[in-house]
Amino acid sequence: MPPTRRRARSDQDKEVRKTALLTAARELAADRGVREVTLTEVTNRVGLHPSALRRYFESREELLLELAEQGWPEWRERLIGDLGGRRLTALEIADVVAGSLDALPLFCDLQTHVGLSLEGAVRLERARRYKTAASESFDAMTAALADAGEGLDAEGARTILTAAMSCAAYLFQLSRPSPTLRRLYDEVPRWAHSALRFREQLTTLLRAVAVGVTRQP
Repeated sequence: MPPTRRRARSDQDKEVRKTALLTAARELAADRGVREVTLTEVTNRVGLHPSALRRYFESREELLLELAEQGWPEWRERLIGDLGGRRLTALEIADVVAGSLDALPLFCDLQTHVGLSLEGAVRLERARRYKTAASESFDAMTAALADAGEGLDAEGARTILTAAMSCAAYLFQLSRPSPTLRRLYDEVPRWAHSALRFREQLTTLLRAVAVGVTRQP
């Protein structure tokens, strides 16, 4: 465990400490999965007593919700960058959206927990801040998809993004099985064949959705 650091005094020191806590949580979540992140491990990694975290985040849920909020502009920038200002077919749109989420495993993992526990466990204003940030990115991606997709309107773009979020959250959990399930998949490989193919499964589902919502010429 790193030596315990002195309490942050200035606003700048507090921001540095807050960033360090978020970085520690991000690293732990990437290594073990969001469900395994504990406040004790996060604070140990930055040399703080667990009680000190309350000066920066009221709870584990608020800390993780902050990571989820940071993930939205990351997804937006990656998706819009991958679209590249091109005109794309429905299948190409699906491939780009799937690829953008495949590149952000922590965000996919967090999306499962946002709806199940994180949003409902924080103060109203904190939940409002998360929803505002998520909505701004979602709206920007909707507009970008509608502009890029041949025969795709805003409603269709929203449907694709909604399906992408839902499917990615579910499929990501399947693709990171517990030790028990890994043993089971070793015994019955055909079950693992479906469960572990995150990007392939997500792409297949999104292609079906994208074709379904695209106006045919």
